[in-house]
Amino acid sequence: MENYSKEFTIQRNDIGNAGTVSSLTKRELKRRGFSREFVKTVTIGVYEAEINVVIHSYGGTALLEITDDYVQITFKDTGPGIENIENAMTAGFSTASSYAIENGFGAGMGLPNIKAVSNEMDLSSSPSGTTLRIRFNICSDCYES
Repeated sequence: MENYSKEFTIQRNDIGNAGTVSSLTKRELKRRGFSREFVKTVTIGVYEAEINVVIHSYGGTALLEITDDYVQITFKDTGPGIENIENAMTAGFSTASSYAIENGFGAGMGLPNIKAVSNEMDLSSSPSGTTLRIRFNICSDCYES
């Protein structure tokens, strides 16, 4: 199958459009014949990461790559960064703003959920921004039968 790459822009606090990257990713995976379970798993990880960019950063990008071996999406945002990655990886820990919480986000489960559903997760952060790469390996069971 032909490799695929697409970059998306994610706006700060744009809760109305939050989920667009995950929806478009889901559509592309379904078009390529991936199984419902695989599509669901990838979509969960992408959605959680996308929401984190919307509610915690000043905006950023997401680069979706699909190859014969994996689906990978790399999120890069601008500041303020994650002060303590170990704390951020703890279920229930959140630094979400009152705006995010009032809109139903910020429960502190994003990063733990991403780690749970992905095959690989690399996270780095500084005060200037955060980069999160998540990878989902493609296997023979990942396609519809």
